[in-house]
Amino acid sequence: MRAKLRQLLDLIRSYPFQLKHLSVLFLIIIAFQLILSLLHKSSLDKFLTGAQTWYQQDSAERLANLTATSLELILETRGQESLPNEREAATLVQGLNIILSQQILNQNVKHVAILVMENGKIHAIDEGQALYGYLFVKRERIRYADAAYAHAIEMYHKIRRHVTGKEEIYSLIEGRQTFHVFVPLVLRGELVGALYMENTPDFSSITEGIASNYDETAVTFSSLILLGLLAMFYISSYTVRARNTAQHMLFEKEKQRLADQINHQKELLFTKRIYHTHHKAEKVMGFIKEDLRTISHENIEEARARVVKYSNFISRVIYDMKWYDPPVQTIRGAMFRTNLNELLRFLVNNVFLRVSSGSDQVRFVFDLDESIAPVPVNEFVVWEVVEPIIQNCLEHAQSRPLTVTLRTRNEKHLIRMDISDNGVGIRSDLLAPGANGVKTIFHESVSTKAAGYQHSGYGCYIAYEIATQRCGWLCDIENLPDGGTRVTFLIPQPNSKEA
Repeated sequence: MRAKLRQLLDLIRSYPFQLKHLSVLFLIIIAFQLILSLLHKSSLDKFLTGAQTWYQQDSAERLANLTATSLELILETRGQESLPNEREAATLVQGLNIILSQQILNQNVKHVAILVMENGKIHAIDEGQALYGYLFVKRERIRYADAAYAHAIEMYHKIRRHVTGKEEIYSLIEGRQTFHVFVPLVLRGELVGALYMENTPDFSSITEGIASNYDETAVTFSSLILLGLLAMFYISSYTVRARNTAQHMLFEKEKQRLADQINHQKELLFTKRIYHTHHKAEKVMGFIKEDLRTISHENIEEARARVVKYSNFISRVIYDMKWYDPPVQTIRGAMFRTNLNELLRFLVNNVFLRVSSGSDQVRFVFDLDESIAPVPVNEFVVWEVVEPIIQNCLEHAQSRPLTVTLRTRNEKHLIRMDISDNGVGIRSDLLAPGANGVKTIFHESVSTKAAGYQHSGYGCYIAYEIATQRCGWLCDIENLPDGGTRVTFLIPQPNSKEA
């Protein structure tokens, strides 16, 4: 159980609630509380309205039934003879008037009358003398009150069969508080008519008091909840602000740490790149010294051109030593117009073929398209890209005699430059894409040399980084079907959209 509770708490902590989340949660809870209060108030109003209506109807029917019962009792006790004497008749009439008029004194009772049937017509009697005359004398010229009770006579005409047939109390509700009650009037076992009473019982003061008390309770309860939520909101907001401040400070510290780490990595890469190229500079300096020693009147122009090219390469190496992230305008731009074919020929003839060791076992094949346009990249940046690839062909091909083919072609809006050999190729695991989608051979510190070699694994890496990140080229490497390896560079044409 504790483990499950701990997992639930860990799950809750994994969601970083912000101040806006707490604000939305606070508003939702307040809205739910208001809606709940309104629904409860509406339900209470419906209950009170229903209870009041039922109680009003029950009160009106009880009063009407009590009046009808009183009339039946007085008529039963005083009217046993066929015709009472004058004294008894006066007493009876007085009692009937008291019963009929006494109910009118109630502020809720508006009308009381006896509805009887005479010659197929319904009449209303609201005084004792007329009722006495109707029951005992049977004379004509009884003073009926039909005009005052026309509405009651109309209603009784519609429900007369129900009242006389079942001899039950029948009530009609008009509006919300007016009750028209009809009670069967039975004398000596015979139905003589119905007692009609119009009653408007008012219990609004009771319901208003209950509703008022509920409103006070609801307001107090809502206020307490609101104060509690405000306190929780303040505490949560303060906690969230403190956490956000701590997170911001941690973020700034982590940002600074990452910036320092990136700068350190750039400087480290810069150091490795300079260390990797310093021996090339030393080799080129050796070529310069050799040309200066062997210079003569006959070869002075040729030697001068080579020395100038070598010197420019040394100048570029020295310039690169000043920046680990040189400005882009020093790498590529409209001011540069490098002829790839001339550069490839110069590197082969004046760098690689000048090394006498094993030169008879290496053959270079040029397959160059003379129609390709100059590329807007610094000549010596291209030198830094191409030279490590050709050097890798010489060192890792493990095949003698070795043939290195240099090829350039125009392909739509691109210039394609291939450097291939007929060696043993590259292991398949080095051609597999790494975590960033770049083939493993182009990753830092990846080498095909035997273990124990220091400062290896930077040739392909540096060539790939300069070609893709600085020159904006595409670079790929693959094994050939007949053996060997091919490195391909796709270079945008100077006037193409890709450029």
